[in-house]
Amino acid sequence: MTIYLEKFSPQPIIHMNRRAFLSKALMLAAGSATVPGMHLFAGNGKEKLPADEYNQLNPLRRNTGTFTGRGGTIGWLADNHGIIVIDSQFPPSARTFFTELQQHNSQSLLALINTHHHADHTAGNLYFSNIAEQIVAHENVPELQRTIAEEQNSVDEQVYPDTTFDTEWRLDTGDEIIHANYYGHAHTAGDIIIRFEKANVVHMGDLVFNRWYPFIDTDGGADISNWIEVLQSVADDADRDTFFIFGHGSSEFGITGSTNDLIVMRDYLSALLDFVDQRISDGNSLEEIASVGGLNGFPDHISPGARLSFQANVAAAWDELHQ
Repeated sequence: MTIYLEKFSPQPIIHMNRRAFLSKALMLAAGSATVPGMHLFAGNGKEKLPADEYNQLNPLRRNTGTFTGRGGTIGWLADNHGIIVIDSQFPPSARTFFTELQQHNSQSLLALINTHHHADHTAGNLYFSNIAEQIVAHENVPELQRTIAEEQNSVDEQVYPDTTFDTEWRLDTGDEIIHANYYGHAHTAGDIIIRFEKANVVHMGDLVFNRWYPFIDTDGGADISNWIEVLQSVADDADRDTFFIFGHGSSEFGITGSTNDLIVMRDYLSALLDFVDQRISDGNSLEEIASVGGLNGFPDHISPGARLSFQANVAAAWDELHQ
């Protein structure tokens, strides 16, 4: 049964969600600003959420759509040739998502694609392990996922990608072509971008935190300078009609958007590096630089806590500039 987009009413609700370089006091201070109703990627995802936090199956175009339950935004393609799912959140929301989707489309799950290794994008692999024909990710993802699981004593809860690639992966299904591309270290060492070619829909994973201070995973191989280049490359490849899905986003700006949102993310990261570099040249300490509230020109950026804060971003930039 083919999914028909007109059966759904889009209701975009965003559930969101570095290295401990700064002192605990600084991180706790950064964490004082929270946003009610947002769900961060910290935690194990086992908490039961109210029913109205789910049922966020939102169609886009040409049988693609998003799901916002708990964690990184799920993207999907569902037609009479099969189903493709991008990212898996946590087992409870993965189950809710797929159960709802199957009420409209009972085709096989041809592939689950992980945009990177973080738990809010991969913990739900456990639910899909006996459903998906393959779980796809960049070749760096399994080891990164395993390392975090060992640190958090959650090895038994992991299901790792079984299909990995170096720079490009492609799947032709029915009248759609799915491309996954790796551009190098950015948010982590394993971020990929997935394109539904004919729909002209692109899932960015956590390469875009839309107007949130991003999580820059230094321990996971983040590279801010290359992240900037990746965003520029993807923007250059897009056209006026390209529709983007983001891993996370503020309630005001959402988890979908246009090339302009990529440019804002690029400009923020560029300004961050320039700001920290200049302050280092001026002889400021890390704590002095991080005490600044934010960057001029980015009034819409907000923070839900220490891991996604301007202070954490400054610490990540400091690390990179001191390598």
